[in-house]
Amino acid sequence: MGRILAIDYGIKRTGIAVTDSERIIATGLTTVNTPLLMQWLQDYCKKEQVDVFVVGEPKHMDNTPSQSARIIEPFVGRLREAFPDKEIARIDERFTSKMAFQAMIDGGLKKKQRQDKAMVDQVSATIMLQDYMRKLKIES
Repeated sequence: MGRILAIDYGIKRTGIAVTDSERIIATGLTTVNTPLLMQWLQDYCKKEQVDVFVVGEPKHMDNTPSQSARIIEPFVGRLREAFPDKEIARIDERFTSKMAFQAMIDGGLKKKQRQDKAMVDQVSATIMLQDYMRKLKIES
């Protein structure tokens, strides 16, 4: 069984989280400079078996797409082209950054560490991955 890899896509940086090979644990993996993301994903998929990409779906409170959707949708299209054999799942990413920031506070990170936006992106990707895994468990 391949891993599930979550992508918190951003204009400058993209947070990445991944499951273990048994799909039990979601772990923050890294933050990648967005212009380098596709190459990073190709390199990672050569080393590790990935079956599913989970990509955040930004929405407003009324469920309509947010302005961020305009930059994420073209990325999803490129992802489908580059990895036609992989499933691409979308997950609501509302509040993940706020949840990530709170998780960092709850985890005891100092203020200076919480200001690290790359860390927030990575934790956000982990939260999205945990939500997706929870949804899979409920549906099965």
